[in-house]
Amino acid sequence: MKFLLIPVAALLSLSAANAQTWTVDKSHSRVGFTVTHLLLSEVDGNFKTFDAKITSAKEDLSDAVIELTADVNSINTDSERRDGHLKSPDWFDAAKFPTVTFKSTSFKKVEGKKYKLMGDLTMHGVTKPVTLDAVLTGPVKMKGMGGKEQEKVGMKLNGTIKRTDFGVGSSGGATVSEEVELKAAGEFAKQAAQ
Repeated sequence: MKFLLIPVAALLSLSAANAQTWTVDKSHSRVGFTVTHLLLSEVDGNFKTFDAKITSAKEDLSDAVIELTADVNSINTDSERRDGHLKSPDWFDAAKFPTVTFKSTSFKKVEGKKYKLMGDLTMHGVTKPVTLDAVLTGPVKMKGMGGKEQEKVGMKLNGTIKRTDFGVGSSGGATVSEEVELKAAGEFAKQAAQ
């Protein structure tokens, strides 16, 4: 048994050593959402402060793990009054639950650049599994600022959740729909091995 564990431990440490980290370029990325207001119009919002990264042991990122954190206090719907209400205990309760987090559990290719991304979304102190549609572009090598070559990927995520499943707002979607469309788009740069 001991002899079997040594090669397994060696393989695990080797794959961890080969893991690549891709960090988000926040100036070319966005984390947002859309709700329907009064069953009539769509209202868009986003989180101004967020962070995201991709970790993968494979060059084509087919085993990618995607992690995202958004600061609820940075919510922006182009209305200060509405943003203040969204941060209140009636909705997100930002004082008690200041972050929204996502960590993927599966990243499966559907076809071409399309993937199904599954993971755990935590919002308002509630964690639930969600499935998102993902489009992965790249990786590509290009010259960056200062002429240095850099490897980059682009990722778009889209999916729908029910906000009341997470305890956000009250039930009944006449004023604000219970269904919320999540939309994120990011540009990620591969980090040099440490």
